[in-house]
Amino acid sequence: MPIPDFQSIMLPLLKYLADQQEHSLRDVIDSLTINFELCEAEKQKLLPSGKQAIFDNRVGWARTYLKKAVLLESTKRGFFQITVRGSEVLKQNLQLIDIKYLNQFPEFIAFKNKTSLEITPGIIDNGIEVKQKTPQEYLEAAYLEIKQGVAEEIINRIKACSPGFFERLVVKLLVKMGYGGSIKDAGTVTRSKDGGIDGIIKEDKLGLDVIYIQAKRWEGTVGRPEIQKFVGALHGFQSKKGVFITTSSFSNEAVDYVSKITNKIVLINGDRLAQLMLEYSVGVSTVEVYEVKKIDEDFFIDE
Repeated sequence: MPIPDFQSIMLPLLKYLADQQEHSLRDVIDSLTINFELCEAEKQKLLPSGKQAIFDNRVGWARTYLKKAVLLESTKRGFFQITVRGSEVLKQNLQLIDIKYLNQFPEFIAFKNKTSLEITPGIIDNGIEVKQKTPQEYLEAAYLEIKQGVAEEIINRIKACSPGFFERLVVKLLVKMGYGGSIKDAGTVTRSKDGGIDGIIKEDKLGLDVIYIQAKRWEGTVGRPEIQKFVGALHGFQSKKGVFITTSSFSNEAVDYVSKITNKIVLINGDRLAQLMLEYSVGVSTVEVYEVKKIDEDFFIDE
């Protein structure tokens, strides 16, 4: 079944704690994966950041909201249990516990007022109702939206620049990625007679080997013939290593061709180029940094 939203997890989580025993978050997550009949792929599906499983994150937020409503409470490090109020709530034989239900508890209202938390059911965002997302999912979705917007603008800016600027940009990016040492010593823009090589960069700081670069500001798809020309140019330099970078994309035939030849050719399309520039801060600058904190459980061990 689909991964449940964090509000749908609240009641099953509280029911799991009905035994009034202490439970760890890991035990609760493992039990609820069985309760919701999640397959292995659903259990392993990650947030956009790739740092936490979506289901684990949603169980964690369901626990947080229930704690804010005093339906459960933390006990020792990493453990929690149901409260008297939580037990009374279970006696109501509810079909669902959600934010609307939690609004009856003054402690939860106080939490909402402090965080300005407002979730409006029914709004659709990329096919998912807003109420299904946790605050962390909101944050990551907003971050990805901003990142994608900047990535698209990067490619648009590159396309508006001269071919020479693009070739220098590519060399600068590869140096930032760790190839060679500095722009002065590691990479150069060049023009071979056959037009097949746009730049050369040292593979390492000692210059034990070099990598040849082809940079194309194209609108259309780069096909196999262009890659074959590049490979031919490499032969002229007795080299087997090259990077072909484009602002557009590569055809399936081009990708398949590269996978079958002995030369080591790396293909970088426009999307990948923009992501690398973002990752290595080439052509972009940081506007703001937000740090997301979590409790350090080890710190609160009472010896």
